[in-house]
Amino acid sequence: MPDTIAFGELARAAYCPRQLYYARRDDADPPPEYEHARDLAGRYDDLAVASEAALATFDLAVPPPEFRRNLDASLANHSAVADPDETDAFLQGKDAHGRADKVLTDPFAVSVVTHGDPPDQGVWEPQTVRAVAAAKALAWREQTPVECAFVEYPRHGVVRSFALTTRRKATYRRALRAARSVDGPPPRLHDDAKCDACEYSDECGTRTRTLRSLL
Repeated sequence: MPDTIAFGELARAAYCPRQLYYARRDDADPPPEYEHARDLAGRYDDLAVASEAALATFDLAVPPPEFRRNLDASLANHSAVADPDETDAFLQGKDAHGRADKVLTDPFAVSVVTHGDPPDQGVWEPQTVRAVAAAKALAWREQTPVECAFVEYPRHGVVRSFALTTRRKATYRRALRAARSVDGPPPRLHDDAKCDACEYSDECGTRTRTLRSLL
C-alpha cells in the first residue's frame, strides 16, 4: 500500500501546493488558535447557556451576542456535534490518515474543527478536502459509506454540514494527486487573496498587488 497522506497536508495541497512544500520542510505544527477552537468545540452545551460576560472571557472571533445567535442556530440544525460518539479519533484510510475532531455514528459522519473564519455560505475548499479525507478514512475503517461531513468554526459559533458529492470527492482526489507529486517547490500560485493570507508569503516571494497597482 502506498504511503498515506495526512488530512492537514491534503488541505494545504488544496489551498496551494507550494504552501504544502514549505510546511513539510518546516514540519509545521497547528497554530495555538486551533487548540483554542477545539476547546470551544467541546463545550457547546455550556457556551449555549453562558452569560455574555462569561463568553467575553473566551477566545471568540465575534462579539458574544453574535456568537450566541450563531451557536443557537448551529445547534438547532446540527445538535449531534455537541454530543459526538468519539472525539480526537485517529483514522487510517486507504489514501489518507489523521485525526477527526469528532465522529458521529447515527448515521456515520465526521466533523473537523478550524480556527479560521467561515465563508458567507458553505465551507472553504481546503476544509472541504480535509473533511472528505476524514470521511473516507472513517468509511474505510467501518467498511460502510459515509455520506455527510461537518466543518466547525467554533470561534464564530458556526457549524456547517455538506454531502460528499461527486464534485467534492473529485476535489479531494485532485488534492491527493497534488500532495503526492510535491517533491520540490511547485510553481508560485500568484493568487492575491490566497498569497496575502499565507504564512509563507514573504519567503515564497510571490508579489501581491498593492492598492497603487490596482489604481
